[in-house]
Amino acid sequence: MSSHPSKGPARKTPDTLRSKRWFGASDLRSFGHRSRALQMGFAHDEFMGKPVIGIINTWSEINPCHTHLRDRADAVKRAVWASGGFPVEIPVMSVSEQYQKPTTMLYRNFLAMETEESIRSHPLDGAVLLGGCDKSTPALIMGACSAGLPFIYVPAGPMLRGNWAGKVLGSGADVWKYWAEKEAGLITDEQWKDMESGIARSHGTCMVMGTAATMMSHAEVLGLTLPGASAIPAADAAHPRMAAASGKRIVEMVWEDLTPDRILTRKSFENALTVHMAVAGSTNAIIHLIAMAGRAGVSLTPDDFDAFSRTVPVIANLRPSGEFLMEDFFYAGGLPALLKQLESKLHTDAMTVTGKPIAETIALATVYDDNVIRPLDNAVTTANGLAVLKGNIAPDGCVIKPSAAEPRLLKHSGPALVFEDYDAMMKAVNDESLDVTPDHTIANFSDDELFGFGSAALTACGSSAACRARGLYPRAARRRADRRRHQRRCRGAPHLGRPDRGGDRRAPRRLDTARPRLSPRLGQDVRRPYPPGRQGLRLRLPRGHGEDPRAGDSLGSLHAPRALVIPGAAQRRPGIHS
Repeated sequence: MSSHPSKGPARKTPDTLRSKRWFGASDLRSFGHRSRALQMGFAHDEFMGKPVIGIINTWSEINPCHTHLRDRADAVKRAVWASGGFPVEIPVMSVSEQYQKPTTMLYRNFLAMETEESIRSHPLDGAVLLGGCDKSTPALIMGACSAGLPFIYVPAGPMLRGNWAGKVLGSGADVWKYWAEKEAGLITDEQWKDMESGIARSHGTCMVMGTAATMMSHAEVLGLTLPGASAIPAADAAHPRMAAASGKRIVEMVWEDLTPDRILTRKSFENALTVHMAVAGSTNAIIHLIAMAGRAGVSLTPDDFDAFSRTVPVIANLRPSGEFLMEDFFYAGGLPALLKQLESKLHTDAMTVTGKPIAETIALATVYDDNVIRPLDNAVTTANGLAVLKGNIAPDGCVIKPSAAEPRLLKHSGPALVFEDYDAMMKAVNDESLDVTPDHTIANFSDDELFGFGSAALTACGSSAACRARGLYPRAARRRADRRRHQRRCRGAPHLGRPDRGGDRRAPRRLDTARPRLSPRLGQDVRRPYPPGRQGLRLRLPRGHGEDPRAGDSLGSLHAPRALVIPGAAQRRPGIHS
């Protein structure tokens, strides 16, 4: 079992709080800090000698996943006050998945930097992170990890189940399903419009096991949330209670000096890999979990994901691999119930923000519906939750989710249509003159998060509803550069060869020669004038393989700025524990 905090570092005292450097000294600068706190209407006894807790909030009016986080910040504040702390809310970038273009992946590392610097530069002793939409979870955790102060994560929670015409809808998968049916003439434009008001019925993240739910689940199994926090629906009254409980707990964590390095270990990340396979989590999580592990100083690779997927069955019966939605998962017992089913495969001595090992969470858990959260001997599917493939069109790896694919697609050989970016692909597949058959596969070279490792990720393309409804597969002239034969076997090697020769004859087309067509301003140097002799700010937006050395991942860092030079900026320190 991991150590209880009482056996760890010495308990903090008011004199050893980090915030004392701002408020407790008898000098001119501290006079200024105290006077400005008084300017904001606070009395000396409200902030002197108390843990200052930063509430890092990604609330935004243009992020529907996070529209309730302003209220949740208030719940955190009241608990921090009641527990003897001093709360301060700090807004940060929201990275709205629904509205930001060309992709929120451009901004994940920006949010990580903003989180780290917001914590580092202010008189904080601990932090509560409020997020949930896809990139916000990894970004907040990455930044807080690098800052090194005690922190706790409050996940935004999934929205309520969708409902339309008596059918239960799930965001994501059902959108694509019914769009194809509309294009095929199987539902009307009016029915499609009516569906808009039923598929997203409350604030909160997508209610399927997509990237948002996957990353919130990872945060919980890593030990960074209170038990059960990740699955609570955003609209449920239990959600603000969880936020308040997190506010109370962070004050205790500061006194205990329970820093992330005591929680985020190799064992905790292996637990996250186990849970990822059991829920058939989003393939995008590979990018983010590797980056989070890098910030925690833990080595993690795509091969680790593949190894765990071979030994852990899919037991969470959740869409898109299963039948139910996150609201059902919550009623069935949530992540603690899943951990109970997985107990034999977990490191139960891994530490959590409760100050106790995950074994204590498991001991208190109950499975209320074993069809939603199944035992290991009654898996949802015999297919794995994830597989990593390598071949000449994906030398660095690509990813597939076998559990969400039809069995016939797991072993496939046939022609491929190859595109350099998503827009070109969508334009082509909506063209009725496109030469395509049920045996075709789409290969899209892209560095967007959706397509994995900065190389080709493969999406099997069979008979769409639209094609079935038309009863035809339109044919046109072959595209010399884009029509090639593709061979794929699940867990085998994806290869791209010439149709007349087959095999592995053609050099792979790497990402750096197949970039998406972005705005002309992207990839340009942005320079601001400074007086002679001073080096100005140079910010290069993503182009090439620039890496964030602190992220520990060359995958997500494709989207990181290649150069950021600020006049007079000191070199970053690895942490700010004291």
